[in-house]
Amino acid sequence: MLRIADLRAGYGAAEVLHGVSLTVASGEILCLMGRNGAGKTTLLRAAMGLLAPMGGEVWLGETRLDALPSYRVPGAGLGYVPQGRRLFAGLSVAENLEIGLMAGGGGGVLRDEVLDLFPRLRDRLRQRAETLSGGEQQMLALARALCLAPRALLLDEPTEGLQPSMIAAIREVVAQKRAEGVAVLLVEQRLDAVLSVADRVAFLENGRLAEEMTAETLRADRARADRYLGV
Repeated sequence: MLRIADLRAGYGAAEVLHGVSLTVASGEILCLMGRNGAGKTTLLRAAMGLLAPMGGEVWLGETRLDALPSYRVPGAGLGYVPQGRRLFAGLSVAENLEIGLMAGGGGGVLRDEVLDLFPRLRDRLRQRAETLSGGEQQMLALARALCLAPRALLLDEPTEGLQPSMIAAIREVVAQKRAEGVAVLLVEQRLDAVLSVADRVAFLENGRLAEEMTAETLRADRARADRYLGV
């Protein structure tokens, strides 16, 4: 289980998150939604240790992640696919995957398991990441995170700007990881995308957790999202 308790974070003296608490159970997808600037990416970066929290705690199982140096967080079992992918553009597909394996202590068997999920990447192992299509780059970013054998995944708008076939392929992998017991915290902007994959939905508003509900509840009453997503 991923547990975020009373998390406060921001940039310089500006506090963006004001005591956010949420949990994601093993084998669950929690979608985090909100307007631009609500604090969604800040929450993911703080949970990952890329942004030092101003207060609060982040736990993965019995491990307190915010007490670790940031370079040790991936090895503790938390995978992260940031918005914009952040691949090593000049390195090959194989080299990007190797970086994930080194961070998590995995080996060739794990790499083969990950490539089985993304056959397209297996055909492009020697190709530089910067030469891949946008969808293939997103697959590589997710594959690199899965090379950690993570217990929890943070995904920041993983389907943004992708064609429908790529979106379907990525969602299928995420759903498979959920079935294997991985906890998934997914940031998305589009309600239709969320309702097709989420178990629960949480809304951030001005750096605070405004409301949580099951995806089933939101499917029955989509208007409940308008308060947090409308212009």
